[in-house]
Amino acid sequence: MLLKNVNLEEKLNKLKNKNFNEDEVLKAVKDILTQDNKKDERILEKLAEYNDTLKNNFDIDLLESDKIYHVEQIKKLCITYRLRFLDSRFFKGDLPYEAISKIKQLEKSHNTTLSGFKIMAPSRLFKLEIYDDPLLFAPIGNGYYYLIHKWGNDLSPYRKLLMWPFKNFENFVFCVFILSMFLTGLIPDGTFHGEKTAANAGVIFLFMFKCMVAITLYYGFLSGKNFSAAIWDSKYYNN
Repeated sequence: MLLKNVNLEEKLNKLKNKNFNEDEVLKAVKDILTQDNKKDERILEKLAEYNDTLKNNFDIDLLESDKIYHVEQIKKLCITYRLRFLDSRFFKGDLPYEAISKIKQLEKSHNTTLSGFKIMAPSRLFKLEIYDDPLLFAPIGNGYYYLIHKWGNDLSPYRKLLMWPFKNFENFVFCVFILSMFLTGLIPDGTFHGEKTAANAGVIFLFMFKCMVAITLYYGFLSGKNFSAAIWDSKYYNN
């Protein structure tokens, strides 16, 4: 006589029905999910509220060294790529659940409650709901931060080059200088004062340089823009 194949799901259900009451099982699962949801809500509240925490009680032995960064390293990267490093409460994008999950894992393994979260991302992410490579950090202390989660898309490889003129005032002046030389070279001979001579070219260049500086500074003033070195940790909108 051939033996019937064993259905593991049926065997498992028989064991469950023998040892557990279905209502009790559902209640236990519901309690677990309720507690987990409460943890999620608490973390979301922490991310959205004002908090001046500069240190969390991490277990140093459990931290991954490749995820520890000093504020000076973060500052340098923010200035280079024109990013901001601000409290998580200013972030207007949607935090992925994976970030919440990683916070819960860290809190459980380190037996602590985390706070003082910061996010590094392009300025517009602190005003608009757009994904573009945000990084979530928590402070360790003494200017060090622990990278919890990164999501979204990688930055364009051209962003560093495009944002170089806005890094500081010196870079801005250099770029305006080069642009003025280029525009001076485009002006045809005899446009202003007969044949183009070195003296005439110098006068045209100075005129062009002053015009470009005036235009760019006026635009910057009207739009409330500032250089990356001044805004990387600024919470103000018009920077």
